[in-house]
Amino acid sequence: MDDKGYTYYGFKNCVGGFFEMPTSDARKLLPAHIEPLEMQHTRSILALTCFEFTESEVGHYFEVVLAVIVPPMVEPGKPLPKAAFFPFMVGTSSEASRLHAIERWHLPHHMADLDIAMNEFEDRMEVEVREGDKPVLDLTVTKHVYSPAKSLYNAFTVEENGDGKFKANIYMEAPHSEHEEETGSLTLHEHPMTAGLTIDDVSTYPFREEWYEAGLQTFEPLLKL
Repeated sequence: MDDKGYTYYGFKNCVGGFFEMPTSDARKLLPAHIEPLEMQHTRSILALTCFEFTESEVGHYFEVVLAVIVPPMVEPGKPLPKAAFFPFMVGTSSEASRLHAIERWHLPHHMADLDIAMNEFEDRMEVEVREGDKPVLDLTVTKHVYSPAKSLYNAFTVEENGDGKFKANIYMEAPHSEHEEETGSLTLHEHPMTAGLTIDDVSTYPFREEWYEAGLQTFEPLLKL
């Protein structure tokens, strides 16, 4: 964290997809003060994002984030957020990264080390998330055209006891690929990380895929709402 309160994370890759999910699930996962952003009536958006962090206050680690897409908060003098997330479950490969994210960002975590493999091929990234011999999920994101980007995202979080409500502005700066070719895939398995989802009613392919190559993730200081 620098003297302005910014927190920086260097990453090797960040891949993600947006998938249709039932709005009934989304409402159960969201706190009462946040509404889901629907694609169409009864269908909301599950965002699944995977990182390999190479530089951070807690060293090298992998992270997978499951979130519901929600309306962004537009602020004067800032760019329009590319998307806004409510992360309802985060998994990481190290205890130090979990404790850091819980203390600083109030992010809910699965409290065990996960085996997260990000296997890069010429045209795609295949992500495997496991807890020991238990599968959690399998995600494939495909490549497209890259261009330089510095994108703003909102992330909304709450304290575990529900008293505090927060927003983090997150900037992603890296070569960026985005498309809606529907060439990726998602397989969710029965596991505590996916317990809030009706697995059979989540799309198995993304309607949007994103890939950031090596770059920098910057968090502004957490704002209490």
